[in-house]
Amino acid sequence: QVRLVESGGGSVQVWGSLRLSCVASGSIFATYAMGWYRQAPGELRELVAIVHSDGRLTYADSVKGRFAISRDPAKNTVSLQMDSLKPEDTSDYCCYARVATSHSDINKYWGQGTQVTISS
Repeated sequence: QVRLVESGGGSVQVWGSLRLSCVASGSIFATYAMGWYRQAPGELRELVAIVHSDGRLTYADSVKGRFAISRDPAKNTVSLQMDSLKPEDTSDYCCYARVATSHSDINKYWGQGTQVTISS
């Protein structure tokens, strides 16, 4: 019903920058939140950043001041600008959306993930 497609992952050196983008498509009635999670091998999935429909932004403490999330509601896209990247940011980054496909049907959706690798 709802598909999330990420782009923009890759490999950069320490202190470099990357920009991730995600577009949501399908039977979208309303979008309550869009954002990014990440999961490194052997680790739990963790929140990176989320933008809520009321404009509130939530960031993981580890990325505050370095990452910036933005959303274009008209295009159903969310982007994550990542600056001053560190080796510990290496992970698989997954787009997330909380979407209503009708007045009463609200679900969480996930993208396939895009790999970000930071080398020292």
